[in-house]
Amino acid sequence: MSVIPTALTATKATLFKSLHHNPAKPLLLANAYDATSARIIASLSGCKALATASYALALSIGKADETLTWEDNLSLCRPIAAVAREFNLPLTVDIQDGYAGSGDFAKLRSVIEKVILELGAVGVNLEDSWHESTTGEMIPEDEAIERIRTVIGTAREIGVEDFVVNARSDTFLNGGRLEESIRRGRRYLDEGGAETVFIFWPRNQEMDKADVQKVIDELGGRVNVSCRLGGTLTTAELGKMGAARVSVGPQVFLAAAEAIKKAAGAVFEG
Repeated sequence: MSVIPTALTATKATLFKSLHHNPAKPLLLANAYDATSARIIASLSGCKALATASYALALSIGKADETLTWEDNLSLCRPIAAVAREFNLPLTVDIQDGYAGSGDFAKLRSVIEKVILELGAVGVNLEDSWHESTTGEMIPEDEAIERIRTVIGTAREIGVEDFVVNARSDTFLNGGRLEESIRRGRRYLDEGGAETVFIFWPRNQEMDKADVQKVIDELGGRVNVSCRLGGTLTTAELGKMGAARVSVGPQVFLAAAEAIKKAAGAVFEG
C-alpha cells in the first residue's frame, strides 16, 4: 500500500475546510461513484472538491447501501482518490457509520487511518444510524458524539489538523421529528467538533423551504443540504438561504443510469 504524504493531505484539508466558510456561496459537491464520473466532475470549472456517496457506490456494484462493506467502499474509492490527486482536488468520502460496532473505537481509528493515508481524503460523511439496520436503528447519542471526536482526534494524531466531519443526523429520516435531528446536530457541532451537519429528509417527503431554512438558521448555517435535482430548491437558492454546503448524493449515478437506459433502448428499438 502506498502512503499519501500527510503534509499534502493536511494542506488540502485546510483548503477544504475554508470552502465551508464563504457566505452565500456554498461548497457544491456532485458526488462521484467511479473514476469516469470523478474525472468528468473534476473537469468542470465549478468543481472545488470531489465527494463520494455510499448509496451510489453500492449500486455501482449491484449492492444495496446497507450491504456495502468497508472493504467494498475502500476499493471503490481508490480510483476516485486517484482522480482527486490527478486534479489536485480535496476528497471527502462517505464512510456510512464508520464500519465499527458499538464501542469499537479501535476499528473506527483504523478506518480513518486508511481514509487519510491510503486515499488522501480530507473529510468524511459519518452517520448516526447503523448502516446495516433496515429499521433505522440509531446509534446512542453520546456514542455518536464520541465517534465524531474519535475521527477528528485520529486525523490530528496523523497530522491532518483540519479534517472535516460532515455528521449525518438521521432521526428525521427514520420517522422522528425534525427538531430532534436539529438538537442532535447541534451537539455534533458543539460537543463533537463536526464542521457541518447533514439532516437527511425522509425519501417520500418534499423538502419544504421553511423547514430547510429552520435547519440552516438553528445550526448557524453549518449544514450540508442534499439538493434534489429538478426540485424546487436550487443550489443558488440554498446558498442565499445560508447553507455552507450542498451535495446531491446518488443522483449523478441515477441520472447516468437513466441515460444508459435511454441509449440502450434506442439500440433495441432499431
